[in-house]
Parts: sequence; C-alpha cells; structure tokens
Amino acid sequence: MKPLRPRTILLSMIVILASGTVFFRYVEGWGWVDAYFFTVVTVSTVGYGNIVPATDLGKIGATLFIFFGLGVFALFIHQFTYFNMLRRERQTEWLFAMLNHLNGRRSEPEVANEDDVPLPEKTPDDMG
Repeated sequence: MKPLRPRTILLSMIVILASGTVFFRYVEGWGWVDAYFFTVVTVSTVGYGNIVPATDLGKIGATLFIFFGLGVFALFIHQFTYFNMLRRERQTEWLFAMLNHLNGRRSEPEVANEDDVPLPEKTPDDMG
C-alpha cells in the first residue's frame, strides 16, 4: 500500500473533527467544547458515556460518524506509526554506519559465532 502524504491524512482528520463538532453543536444543541469533546471521544473509541446524543438525528449521525470517523482515525494512527517506524529505521541505519566508520570496519555484518562463518566461494580452478 502506497503511504499517503502526511498533509492529506492530517487534513482528513481535521475535517472529520470539525464536521463532527459542527454537526453535534447544531443538531444536539451542545456548546462548542462539548460537541468537540464528544467528537474526539467517539472517534478515538474512548467513549466515556457522559455526553450522549438525545435526538434521533443525532443518534443516526453518531453511528455514521463512528464508521467514517473511525476509519480516518485508524488510518491516521497507522500512517503516524508507519512514518515513525521509517524514521527509526533511518536513524538506526545511520547509527550503524557511523559505528562501523568509527571502528574502522567494513559494512559487512559480523557473525554471531565461529560456526556461522560462510564458506569461501569456489573458483573455477577449484572445481576441476
């Protein structure tokens, strides 16, 4: 799967949070903070239960919001983890390259024990 651009994912997450906040603000009549809080708690699947939709439209909107919002939130978490993993791999590779350079070693990995030493390659003269 081709990773999405971080800007696209962040923008999608902002749109989901903003649309949920506006929806619950006007449909349920909650204040901005309560509507935002419910949106974040619902999308993140925490679900405290202290604020719940009372209207039928709010309940239907909440269920649709859960399906779409949870998908975007899961993608956001997945991509965030993926980018951090890539960053960690680059840092590790850089660290090993620097350690090998400082120790004057070639970039070949060391063997764990003497039994793991690869056999020398055979030349055409050895096969005759």
